[in-house]
Amino acid sequence: MKNNTYACIMAGGIGSRFWPASRTAKSKQFLDILGTGRTLIQATYDRFLKICPKENIFILTHADYIDLVKEQLPDITDTQILAEPARKNTAPCIAYAAFKINKLNKDANIIVAPSDHIILKEDEFVRIANLTVDFVAQHDALATLGIRPTRPDTGYGYIQYIEDEKSKLPSEIYKVKTFTEKPEKEVAKQFIKSGDFLWNAGIFIWSAKSILSSLEKNLIEVYDAFVEAEPAILTNKENEAIEKAFITSPSISIDYGIMEKAHNVYTVPSSFGWSDLGTWASLYEEKEKDYFNNAVNGNNVVIYDSNNNIINVPDKKLVVIQGLENYIVVDTEDVLLICSKDEEQRIKEFTHDIKMKKGDKFL
Repeated sequence: MKNNTYACIMAGGIGSRFWPASRTAKSKQFLDILGTGRTLIQATYDRFLKICPKENIFILTHADYIDLVKEQLPDITDTQILAEPARKNTAPCIAYAAFKINKLNKDANIIVAPSDHIILKEDEFVRIANLTVDFVAQHDALATLGIRPTRPDTGYGYIQYIEDEKSKLPSEIYKVKTFTEKPEKEVAKQFIKSGDFLWNAGIFIWSAKSILSSLEKNLIEVYDAFVEAEPAILTNKENEAIEKAFITSPSISIDYGIMEKAHNVYTVPSSFGWSDLGTWASLYEEKEKDYFNNAVNGNNVVIYDSNNNIINVPDKKLVVIQGLENYIVVDTEDVLLICSKDEEQRIKEFTHDIKMKKGDKFL
């Protein structure tokens, strides 16, 4: 256990692609999507307890979710909850965390990870994380964990790394050559064939010093907003100063603002059973299935003549399904969604239309 290692769990998103299970008031990170008895944020917190002390784990979330975080993670103190007053993508909240942790410990090394991913091989994740922490502690480096791809997926960004046999880098650490946003299918196939591309998991590891230096160099508008707030951090004026910083700061992702611009970016090709659980289709891939390839979450579901469906319904409700193939069926207290798996990308379109016609009541 390393006292200089800190974890920042990002838990401010709405998870709109998981509608109607994931809602604005209680988004997917606060749900037991996998039916394990632990929500996604609880599982992520448990994972980081294997890497750093519990007092070194910080939750980056929206102000609306503070009570949910306290309810689901009772060991987390108020100081460890970094609440963003407005959603401004990932760079501002990561800057806030970096300034706060740096004020607590100038030698801090920070792991930043989403709250709503799953990792099946936790021991391998812990090994890779510790290896990378050791690297960034000794080098001015920004590291991102890359996942060895198993298919030409168009739903992920890709990292291309440089294979240099003469490199003096430690084993398993590689210099990043390029980042690519979600590619077309044929391009993704070429990436897989080339062998030097990884999925971008959105898990970052760096020292507090390195990320603050890179913010100052590459994202000065964000840096300036939070450096002005820094004297108030860890005082009773912190919330007021941070609210002002978020108003001043632009809305920008850490990928676009820092990782794609910096020259000291490294990656570790990894295979630890990762999924971002970004869609119902990705959940279908991870769930156990019956003989007819139906993935069912619900204690009272009776199925006839149906194949390749994902069904997520309340335990108390009897649900009878006949003649469905390749569908998503999600039933909540006030919304029923029945959608072809092939049309899942339209869920965002559906929620936009519902907002226009019905307001926010069902979102």
